[in-house]
Amino acid sequence: MQPMDMRGLSPAPVTAFTRDGEVDHKANAKLAKWLVSMEGVKSLVILGHAGEGTFLTEEERLALIRTYVEAVDGAVPIIAGITGEGTRVAAEEAKKCKAAGATGALVYPNHGWLRFGFQKGAPQDRYKAIWQESGLQCILFQYPDATKASYDLDTQLAIATQEGVVATKNGVRNMKRWYVEIPELKKANPKLQVLSCHDEWLLPTMFDVDGLLVGYGNIAPELLIDLIKAGKAQDYPEARKIFERLLPVTRAVYHRGSHMEGTVALKLGLVRRGILDHATIREPLKNLGEKAEAEIFAAFDAAGIGRVDQLLAAE
Repeated sequence: MQPMDMRGLSPAPVTAFTRDGEVDHKANAKLAKWLVSMEGVKSLVILGHAGEGTFLTEEERLALIRTYVEAVDGAVPIIAGITGEGTRVAAEEAKKCKAAGATGALVYPNHGWLRFGFQKGAPQDRYKAIWQESGLQCILFQYPDATKASYDLDTQLAIATQEGVVATKNGVRNMKRWYVEIPELKKANPKLQVLSCHDEWLLPTMFDVDGLLVGYGNIAPELLIDLIKAGKAQDYPEARKIFERLLPVTRAVYHRGSHMEGTVALKLGLVRRGILDHATIREPLKNLGEKAEAEIFAAFDAAGIGRVDQLLAAE
C-alpha cells in the first residue's frame, strides 16, 4: 500500500444543492476543480459534517463520490466520511465507497458513543473491519474531549498502529491532551500523518502537524496553505500574521452558537467568493438569516479575501 500523502491542506468540501434541494453535481464539480487547482491541496474529504453527508441518501453519497473522482481526474485522492452506525454496516458502506472511486475513509465513531461512550476494543474493530472489507486507507478521527466518543490514548495508539491507518484527524480541543498524546502517537507510528481540525482556533496546533483537514479549507484555502507552510517552518510571527488576518472570518464562521452553524456559514462564504450561487442547505440545518449573512460577507471584506473571479481577472 502506498499511503496517501496528506502533508498539506485537505479541505472538507460542502455539498452544493440546487435551489430545490437536490444534489447539484455541476456545482460540486466546480468546487472540487477550484480546490485542487491550488498547489498544497492534498486530498478532498467529502460526506462529513461540513458536507452534510448524513443528510444524503446512499445513492446520493455514491453519486457524489463519482462526481468528485471525475472532477479531480486523479490529481488528489477522494476520501469519504464513513458514518454507518454498526461495524458491519460501516464496513459495507466503505466497500461501496471504494467501488465508487474513493481512496480513503475518514472513520466517524458510532454516534451512539457520543452519548453513551464506547466499550474497550470496539473502535479498533471498526477500523479493522472497514480496512479489511474495503481496502480504503483509514484516518483516525479523534472527537472533542467534551464528548464520550473521544478516544483515550490507549485506544488511539491501538488504532494508529493497525494496518491501513495512515493519518489521524485530531480535534480533541483540549491542549493538555494534545501536547501529551500527539507525541505518543508519533512515537508509536512515526509514519502516521497528524492533521489538525481545530477550525475555530488553528494557531496553537499549527506547529505540531503534517497538515490540516478542515471545513475551513472550503473558503480560504490559499491562506490555510500559507499557514501550514509557516507552521512547518516554525515561523510563529508569520503564522500569527495569517491567523490575525483570518480572525474576522474565523469569528463569523466558527465562533457561533453551534458548530453546525459553521456548515451554513461555509456555504455563505463560498457565495461571497463567487464559487456558489446560493447557500441552499438541508434540514435539520437552518438558515442563519440576513444579519448573519451580512456579518459573514463583511468578515471576508475585512480579511481581504476576495471573489475568485476577481482574483483570476487580476492575474
